[in-house]
Amino acid sequence: MKLSPSLYALLAGLALTTQAADKLPVVASFSILGDLVQQVGGDKVAVQTLVGPDGDAHVYQPSPRDGKTLASAKLLVVNGLAFEGWMERLARASQYKGARVVASDKVKTHAMEEDEHGHDDHDHGHDHGKVDPHAWQNPANVRVYVANIAAGLSRADPTNAAHYQQRAASYVQELQALEQWAEKEVASIPAAKRRVITSHDAFGYLGQRFKIQFLAPQGMNTEAEASAKGVGKLIQQAKREGIKAIFVENVSNPKLLEQISRETGAKVGGRLYSDALSQPSGVAGSYLAMMRYNIATLVAGMRQN
Repeated sequence: MKLSPSLYALLAGLALTTQAADKLPVVASFSILGDLVQQVGGDKVAVQTLVGPDGDAHVYQPSPRDGKTLASAKLLVVNGLAFEGWMERLARASQYKGARVVASDKVKTHAMEEDEHGHDDHDHGHDHGKVDPHAWQNPANVRVYVANIAAGLSRADPTNAAHYQQRAASYVQELQALEQWAEKEVASIPAAKRRVITSHDAFGYLGQRFKIQFLAPQGMNTEAEASAKGVGKLIQQAKREGIKAIFVENVSNPKLLEQISRETGAKVGGRLYSDALSQPSGVAGSYLAMMRYNIATLVAGMRQN
């Protein structure tokens, strides 16, 4: 029997609705985690992200819509390490009753060095303390993230546990390949040239892993106010050491770096993706794409030092 176009569309819509209902509803706090959950979950999960592409989780203000989104989820995936200072308020307001995964659990954290550029970190509910929350900047840490996400998905949806574990294992292989490639790329730059200025201290784990020194006028939090004294010290250091690798970030205001560029004569290079992915069609639409883009951009910039 031939179906009419309207009846066919109705049946197709019902099929899609049923298919979506079969998927585990998961909420991720920000875009990088959203991608990792999708990579592990595949077609068994329906992932919604609170802080989307190019969004700044440091200054994010949850909306009533976010509360409804979270209330309907069965699993919440957060970074932890005090990165999402607004999450507890949102969870209480939405009366979230589902399970929670802290993706950074068991990661060896990186303690921030003494602040030498005069950051003025006010407490706006996003203060990270002395622990750097940007652990995803080291691909080795993301292997831990993936294991935690796979375990959380398996607990929430035991029927598909084997599916999650298989996808996690496959993605870990991609992370290992990424790390090997990045190590080779950075090794092409002499150690003395591995110095970079960025907007805020988001790349500590990356610097530690690949032996790159990152300098920033702001602290770990994009709400931190860089003092005039601190910026002045950074400008003098850039002049003295010939640092020309200066990069803005997709979540930061470029004005400070433009000032440093003017006063040092160094040209601001490309954009780096620190706390958020780009739009899906952009150069950093996934975690793997983001890291490859950042490493390639950093290496090109450091060659100018």
